[in-house]
Amino acid sequence: MNYPTIYPSEQSHPIKLVGKMGKAIQITIHSPSEYIQTNRDRIFPDWHNQTSFWVVIVLQQSQYEMLEITPKVEKEKQQLRENFMRFGFDVVFHLRDGGYLSDLIDPRTGYPLLSRPGEIPHDDTAAVKALLNYPIIRNKCRVLIHPQWGISVYPSIFISTANPTVIELAIKNIAPDHGWK
Repeated sequence: MNYPTIYPSEQSHPIKLVGKMGKAIQITIHSPSEYIQTNRDRIFPDWHNQTSFWVVIVLQQSQYEMLEITPKVEKEKQQLRENFMRFGFDVVFHLRDGGYLSDLIDPRTGYPLLSRPGEIPHDDTAAVKALLNYPIIRNKCRVLIHPQWGISVYPSIFISTANPTVIELAIKNIAPDHGWK
């Protein structure tokens, strides 16, 4: 299937990795979308004093297309969520140890895992659409269309007050511990 050419709204240099099963991982670092900036206090109430923070998008290529709801797709989603959580917690705690406010967004619920939840959940798919300009398919749940992987993609996000250089260094140092090379 041919997927549309995508032009990100903000040029970022993706960190391209490969996971244990040979599937690709793409990580990009962005300023928050207009929606996140406008609704920051409602999404991340503990972050109201932060003048700036960065949104880190972690996309994992999945074995299956994420459009259908089947037992094998749901199992794949759970495994990709666990991969992200293990990796993300290591990165976030490393950044916190360096004095940077950082948090992981649970891909299932949209709420931060280390900060107080807000009135409204964060929407990973909407953030990827806004920040990378990737189209979505509206189904029972919205599904991203990645320019190379199609709908075989699992999005997840963490946020941090660390600057992009510090975040990128942490990612590159921690990724091999998770089999992401």
